[in-house]
Amino acid sequence: MAGDPYGNGLEVKDLQEAIKHASALRGDPAKFRQRARVALDRLASLPQVDASRLAAIGYCMGGTFALELARDGAQLKGVVSFHGGLETQRPAVVGQVKAKILVCTGADDPFVPVAQVNALAEEMTKTGADWQIISYGGTVHSFTNPEADSVGMPGLAYNKLSDERSWKALASFFEEIFGVA
Repeated sequence: MAGDPYGNGLEVKDLQEAIKHASALRGDPAKFRQRARVALDRLASLPQVDASRLAAIGYCMGGTFALELARDGAQLKGVVSFHGGLETQRPAVVGQVKAKILVCTGADDPFVPVAQVNALAEEMTKTGADWQIISYGGTVHSFTNPEADSVGMPGLAYNKLSDERSWKALASFFEEIFGVA
């Protein structure tokens, strides 16, 4: 299930518009988390869903949403972020993070610098969370998107090997948290 991050079913036309809307939303952490919770609560309410066996995964801003759900204490088995933003205005506190966390990021991602990776590691360690970060060398932002190169923006590029490795990491993570591959 995909959430509605911008509200009212808004679909952006290009990367610049997405950045504009995402920046505004990230500037309001309460609204950011509330939008993520609405999607999660809707999913959990469906009769065919076992609400005790949920995980959140996301790419780019979706990965940021997933991490914000974890920071907010959502009852998730796991959270996976692929090249998502890692910084937050509202860090988690001790005992708040319930989900296990997997972050797959590019070591050379100009939008998610090493300082953000290190800050997330420090934040999650302080909270006592079960976390792991995999940083792929020679890899920039949007590394799982085969169309990333066509955007023509420096810092965005598909990396087939990192894409495949991150998907295997996800499968292994799901096997761990759900007992299935």
